[in-house]
Amino acid sequence: MAGEKGRQISADRKSRIQSGLLLFSAFLIAACGLVYELIAGTVSSYLLGDSVTQFSRTIGVYLFAMGVGSYLSRFIIRAPIDKFIELEIVLALIGGAAAPLLFLAFSFTEHYAYLLYTLLIIVGSLVGLEIPLLLRILKDRMNFRDLVARVLSLDYIGGLVAAVSFPVLLLRPEVGLLRASLLAGLLNVLVAFVAIYIFQQQIRLRAQLFKACAVLLALVIGLAYSKPLQAFLDHELHADPVVYSEQSHYQKIVITSWHEHFSLFLNNNLQFNSFDEYRYHEALVHVPVQMWQNNVKNPQLPLRVLIMGGGDGLAVREFLKYKNLASVDLVDIDPAMTRLARDHVWLKALNKAALSDARVKVFHEDAFIFLQPGVRTETSASARGVNQNRLYDVIVLDFPDPGNFAIGKLYSDLFFNRLKHVMADGAVAVTQSTSPFVARTAFWCIHNTVASQKLYTVPYHTYVPSFGEWGFVAFSRKPLAMPAELTVIGGLRFLTGEILRSMANFPADMGPVKTEIQTLMTQNLVHYYEKEWHRATR
Repeated sequence: MAGEKGRQISADRKSRIQSGLLLFSAFLIAACGLVYELIAGTVSSYLLGDSVTQFSRTIGVYLFAMGVGSYLSRFIIRAPIDKFIELEIVLALIGGAAAPLLFLAFSFTEHYAYLLYTLLIIVGSLVGLEIPLLLRILKDRMNFRDLVARVLSLDYIGGLVAAVSFPVLLLRPEVGLLRASLLAGLLNVLVAFVAIYIFQQQIRLRAQLFKACAVLLALVIGLAYSKPLQAFLDHELHADPVVYSEQSHYQKIVITSWHEHFSLFLNNNLQFNSFDEYRYHEALVHVPVQMWQNNVKNPQLPLRVLIMGGGDGLAVREFLKYKNLASVDLVDIDPAMTRLARDHVWLKALNKAALSDARVKVFHEDAFIFLQPGVRTETSASARGVNQNRLYDVIVLDFPDPGNFAIGKLYSDLFFNRLKHVMADGAVAVTQSTSPFVARTAFWCIHNTVASQKLYTVPYHTYVPSFGEWGFVAFSRKPLAMPAELTVIGGLRFLTGEILRSMANFPADMGPVKTEIQTLMTQNLVHYYEKEWHRATR
């Protein structure tokens, strides 16, 4: 009797352990499912832009597919344990390969969207099948009320852990999207192996082990070769050879080589080419400085500068040409970008080691938050504790184009209103404003939004071969005009007095148009921008 009782206790303990492992599987499958969803949304936002639209569509299609999967589970009648194991194996293979497949589709086909939604429907349906099957497998092991409560609570907790871990851990440079996808696949295989171990007496053991081991081997090989695979995909996404690639917390940073020149891409969007970037940066920096000198009537006054965006250091380089430069506060959200500007031999040579100048302080902060009244920002060690509400003489806004709602806030009426409060008497600010030729309505929307804040404006433009005709809007709280002459500055390669005077002249096909202003609630600018650039590039 004692031996029988001991065996019963041992059997109960084993059953509890097995049930605990299966419940933990609910946590893992929820985490993996959300990681696949986040990877699809992130890849699409990198490649297509407009993160809000991409994530909205991804979430909608994925949730719909999960519902379809849950409904289809009712048709699985025979061998639910075998079906559950096979489901995890297939999901590990398809979900683990999701990121590489999406990048390959974008590089080699014109049907990226078809593959994206096909993957979302397949993976979402498989994820939707998981929980109903797991509930059926566990229903004989515990009270149904407790079972549903435990499985669903672990499912939601798994989703929370995945959501928190994705940007903090899985988007780290040493992991990245490819490895994140493959690692999630490995977790699904782990769930399959747990089920194989627990139910080895009730399943086709050899067949299931063979399939699980084959997929495990494929994922491990994928992880082992993820670095050369990433390099291959980077090269296929860009016309020129990739010499540097990094996935930061905020963006994908790529440098490509072109003859003796190089280009910087952020999230697959060209930021500059070293061949002609000086045209853009001379127009961006020296025009507002000349205007400020005219406003204050004393070009020798100490010059206090704020640059928002521009983590490549090229705008800073232009300001360092002024002997009366007192300070530059550079606000760029991505430490990886400013670190690259300091350390990468090509970029450091191009910006002339501008970020190492003692007058330059770097703030790693969202520009919108940086201007929030009463907020002290997170800064580099050299600038820690500096109050962002100091006043500046020249302000340069070197943000990416307003191709999504997150960037659109930096062109909003509220942002420009906040900016007024850090402008010193006579201060001049300028924002890059996309192409007035390709995106005429978007350009004038930026201008009209600035003007709506009772600021004097001077729109101007110049030609940059890598981008075409490019626009800027200078503004001040004092009346503003394009300078008639250019104060002699050493080291300029493009800007002259004659060119300076011509910049404010707009031909008929780039002239002013009426627009709605850009607000946080309406985001009119983003819609204008998307429509015009899509029309120009399709």
